[in-house]
Amino acid sequence: MQDSQTTHANAAPADGSRRRDVLKKLAAVAASTLAPGAVLAQAAGKFHLKIAISLPESHPTSAALKAACADILKESGGRLTIDVYPNGQLGSDTDTVSQVRSGAIDFVCTAGTIWGNLVPVTSINTIAFAFPDYATVWKAMDGDLGAHIRTAFDKINLVPVGKVFDHGFRQTTTASKPIVEPKDLVGMKIRVPASQILTSLFKGLDASPATVPIGELYTALQTKVVDGQENSLPTIDASKLYEVQKYCSYTSHMWDCFTLVGNKRIWNAMPEDLRALATRNFDAHALKQRAAHDALTVSLETKLKGLGMQFNKVDVRPFRQVLAKSGFYVEWQKKFGPEAWALLEKYSGKLV
Repeated sequence: MQDSQTTHANAAPADGSRRRDVLKKLAAVAASTLAPGAVLAQAAGKFHLKIAISLPESHPTSAALKAACADILKESGGRLTIDVYPNGQLGSDTDTVSQVRSGAIDFVCTAGTIWGNLVPVTSINTIAFAFPDYATVWKAMDGDLGAHIRTAFDKINLVPVGKVFDHGFRQTTTASKPIVEPKDLVGMKIRVPASQILTSLFKGLDASPATVPIGELYTALQTKVVDGQENSLPTIDASKLYEVQKYCSYTSHMWDCFTLVGNKRIWNAMPEDLRALATRNFDAHALKQRAAHDALTVSLETKLKGLGMQFNKVDVRPFRQVLAKSGFYVEWQKKFGPEAWALLEKYSGKLV
């Protein structure tokens, strides 16, 4: 009986000490405005985070994120769980970017065209007809231009994690006619994401761009709210746009990427070893995604032709000439500034 009482008595201070330690952690993290769930997770040495992405689950980028998170969970021994919510489950791109900035969501993976609404230079890779091929793209994005873009996220208290994912060269699809020359776009109602640079591009080509969230795009095309849209082939396929669009014109007017970006405060609250582990896995799966995206793009023309789409190649030089005359390049050179523009032209060649 005495042994039992002694053991119980000795346990009480330990329990009290543990409670005080937990309360201290709760208070410390609460002071940094983290959510209560994150506080309890930190107290237990485990972290449970969320990634929002608007792309369908079948898209190579969504699949790569899920595969990376599975490896992170396994390699961390369950210390770091990251759930991926594809298909806009947590809201539109604009909504989820706001939620990541506030800390309501931990990460969002979206396009440079979207990030550019917050910090213009993060969309400099989307300048029309800047990159002729993938060899140029990856030299730029894994080189000095990409490094410059990454540092810009610091201005909005966000942090990019891992290498960028390929979102492909964007092609133009329509229901009524193929796009062969600039005049074919005049007056056309064409869907663009919530992007200043894409809106500027199509206005420069005398089209009528309209912003429609990706989750509403199929219906907008089906009901003729817009006549056409522009996206990479994997997105056209994953969103089943072949059911509501007949023509696909290889305009390759823009290349874009998806960047995984986190709330800096939440990211920095994790131990350094977990951050390194996560970054390493996201890097590895971004490289796999690039290869998968490329292979899928090559195979998709045959698949989409079988589903009724018609394809045509486009001479892009007249489109670029119309944009130059419209002042598109001069306008964006001023917005991005001389340093960023010089880095872009290091890879693209002279644009102005």
